[in-house]
Amino acid sequence: MTTWEGAWGAGWSLALDVADGDSYDAVLGDLVRGGVAGRLADRDPTLWGPEAEQEAAKRLAWVDLPTASRPLVDEVRALRQDLQGRGLDRVVLCGMGGSSLAPEVICQAAGVPLVVLDSTDPDFVRAALEDELARTVVVVSSKSGGTVETDSQRRAFEKAFHDAGIDPAERIVVVTDPGSPLDEHASEAGYRVFRADPEVGGRFSALTAFGLVPSGLAGVDISGLLDDAERAQADLTVDSPDNPGLRLGALLGLAASRKIDKLVLADAGSPFPGFGDWAEQLVAESTGKQGKGVLPVVVEGTQAPNFHPATADSVLVTYGPGKEPVSAPSGWSLTVDAPLGAMMLLWEHATAVAGGVLAINPFDQPDVESAKAAAREMLDGSGDAPAPLFADGPLTVFASPGWLPEGTGTVKAAVSALLDQLDDDHGYLAVQAYLDRHRDAQLAGVRSRLAEVTGRPVTFGWGPRFLHSTGQYHKGGPANGVYLQLTGQPSADLAVPDRPFTFHEFLTAQAVGDAAVLADKGRPVLRVHLSSPADLQALIQALS
Repeated sequence: MTTWEGAWGAGWSLALDVADGDSYDAVLGDLVRGGVAGRLADRDPTLWGPEAEQEAAKRLAWVDLPTASRPLVDEVRALRQDLQGRGLDRVVLCGMGGSSLAPEVICQAAGVPLVVLDSTDPDFVRAALEDELARTVVVVSSKSGGTVETDSQRRAFEKAFHDAGIDPAERIVVVTDPGSPLDEHASEAGYRVFRADPEVGGRFSALTAFGLVPSGLAGVDISGLLDDAERAQADLTVDSPDNPGLRLGALLGLAASRKIDKLVLADAGSPFPGFGDWAEQLVAESTGKQGKGVLPVVVEGTQAPNFHPATADSVLVTYGPGKEPVSAPSGWSLTVDAPLGAMMLLWEHATAVAGGVLAINPFDQPDVESAKAAAREMLDGSGDAPAPLFADGPLTVFASPGWLPEGTGTVKAAVSALLDQLDDDHGYLAVQAYLDRHRDAQLAGVRSRLAEVTGRPVTFGWGPRFLHSTGQYHKGGPANGVYLQLTGQPSADLAVPDRPFTFHEFLTAQAVGDAAVLADKGRPVLRVHLSSPADLQALIQALS
């Protein structure tokens, strides 16, 4: 085992353990001799091979964001002052994936309130609509401008403002790529529009308008965030074995190539809760393809199952003030401590480097569209609605074909049968909750209990937002996952204005569509459906 410790920037540190120092040094040496850091800083699209070159050529502007995003600071500050002067101090962000995860962690780190609407659950949407509308400004954020979840949320807020006698043009701020459908609609409607750099992919967009506009409007010092990133930039662009981005990227890529491909992330006292959720999307969506990838497993702390104890196929990661990496059964671990802007830039560089080590394109997401297409089929009636297999009190069970034993009649038995499908050496369980993540927050506790039962890595994601995060890995990564979907009836449904479906119909279509795509790829899927929000405890008990 080889241990490396290095300092970068003022008081920032990265320390790591690797089980095979010779191989690690060889990979790191190849990266340094190949000038990877310098070529990345120069936006060289050939770093990931000829098949990735076309996509990479239009996805590398993120390397310059610490300086390129500076003009946004004054623009956002001026708009915030204007809004504050009009008594508009509640900021709601409508966005998914890269459009919401970065602002959420940025605002949490600063202790600044931001309402993140990243769901199509009607109860969740209704809560955001009905609370303090008179002092609300809404940021509608979508890179493509066609994200159906965000479009539906925008429509709901436009109607709510109209119904309250408020001009939406006074309250809605849009962040999107130039020329997108959302850009066109917003311009016609007279909304304030921030046009982001189209040569930055969504999951690399934390330091673009997508991360900075909602955060700045909420009250974050976004100039300080850019300062921290800029101070880290010099260390991340030099071709040296002490480059922390090369160090981290080499570890992630080499470990994953040896099937040590679970990245267990634990907060060790950092000032930015929620960082794991942001890193999860960045790493999983960038690397989970061609049957390869790194699966982030965000855990509750360093004593949580999957971190303590950990599996032999896991890299253990702590972020916070700890200076020494923990001992991992795999022999691969690291700890990192840095300000948030520096952390984000570090992980972006490392993820791009890991993609090269794994010989995949870190900038595409070839399997994300399949779930969207399946959901559209359900909404337009061309998809087959699944039939329930049985009811167990207030819970109804659905399952993909071919794995659930005949005669299974309880949720506990069905879950046990699903867990029997786990590969004992490399498998993982993904729990996917298409419910209200605020009201039903205690449901997340089943992750640790199921990790204890299985002894395998267990992830927990709120639907549909995980579809814009780990959803790519589930379908494009190694075929060793099993999937537990949790759905439910809302307290009341909510219409999507001027659309032929409701929020609940859309949410259900997303769950069913994703399950169908997973089943087509041979992944076992179990869905447990609650008859009402009041039945949450029955579900938790059945999963315990």
